Formats: sequence, structure tokens, C-alpha cells
Amino acid sequence: MSLAQPLVPAPVLADGVAAFEAHAYDRALAVFRPLAEAGNPEAQAWLGALHAGGTGVPASLTKAFEWYRRAAEQGHGPAATNVGAMLAMGQGVAQDRAEGARWLERAAAGGDVMAAYNLATLLAKGDGLSADPARAAALYRSAAEAGHYPSQARLGHLYAQGIGVERDRVEAFAWLSLAAGHGVGTALNALEEVIREMSAEEKREGAARAQARRSEPGRIAPIPA
Repeated sequence: MSLAQPLVPAPVLADGVAAFEAHAYDRALAVFRPLAEAGNPEAQAWLGALHAGGTGVPASLTKAFEWYRRAAEQGHGPAATNVGAMLAMGQGVAQDRAEGARWLERAAAGGDVMAAYNLATLLAKGDGLSADPARAAALYRSAAEAGHYPSQARLGHLYAQGIGVERDRVEAFAWLSLAAGHGVGTALNALEEVIREMSAEEKREGAARAQARRSEPGRIAPIPA
């Protein structure tokens, strides 16, 4: 599972973000901290990120979780994703997969793609909560359609194996091709296995679907699987 990055900063945070990008972390901290303490959720999310990475401050997942949670409680989507992921993994807080899943549900319902991916991972594994392959597949698909490469790889695998969806070599080929094209190694290996079973017509259809989806702009950058 992976943690999300803060949303694009509001104008009031521009100086802090500029300082962060210039690696002037002391200056970034000086901007973010008072805003965060005053209740600004964007600044709280950035402060959580600084503590999570040990950037300009000593690394502390406990403090990172505290700031992410304060932002999440105000409706900050990526912060809610981080809260859910940290609860699920027991990072900076006692592990509680059920509570983590609730935060991920909240963030995914708000449209956060990384939350959908992380929640799908929990549901696919049934790790700490009831497995739900069909729901996992639906969540992976929502993230895959938004341009999230690891989700494309996972969805392709599910179609190849018929897990949570009806087995479909063409769909598997399309999604695995997209993920493999962006360097997801597991997708390339799975794609080679699928291709061995496909007819020439199926390969043409799979390539056409992949090309149609490739032309759709992705909304997010890839995160580690």
C-alpha cells in the first residue's frame, strides 16, 4: 500500500510550496506550521508529509499521522487516504485494518484514486476484513480508468484469472498492455502469459482497446504497487 501526496496547494501556501520545491525546508516548515496550527487542512497535510519523510524535521510517523488525521477530519481527501493506509499498515498508529478501510472508503467515495487502489488491495486480500473480489475489481477499475498504472496491472491480472470478474483475455491484454507500457514489470510478465492463449483476432481487439484507453488523459501519477 502507498501513501498519497497532498493536493495542489492553495495560493496561501505558495511560498511554502515554493520553498519546499527549492529544498529550503526550514522556510517551508515556517510557512506550513502556523497555517496548520490555525486549522488549514492543506497546510496540515503538508506538515504531515514533512514529518512522514523527515524533511526539515525529524522523521516521525506518529506526528505525520496526527497531522494527516487533522486534515482528513476536515475533508482533505489525500490526507484521509494516508490515514487509512497508515491504520491498515500500523504506521505511526496501532494497526486497525477495519478502521483503515473506513477511512479509505471515505476518501474513495470522494474520488481519491489512491484510496480506491488501497481499499481494493485490502478487499482483494481479505486481510483483516472480509474478502470481496468483485468490489476489489470495481475499485481497481475506477482507479485504472483514471490512469493509475498499478491498478491497471491488478485489473488485468483479475481479468486474466477470472477473479472478481468474468475471465476475459481481451480485457486482460488491454489493461496489462497499458500497465506494461509504463514500466510495471509484473504486468509485462502476466501479459506474456495471456498472449500465449490468445488468437490473432483477440490480440487485435485487445490492442485496439488499449490504444483507445491510452488516449484518455490520466489524472494522477503512478505510485508504487
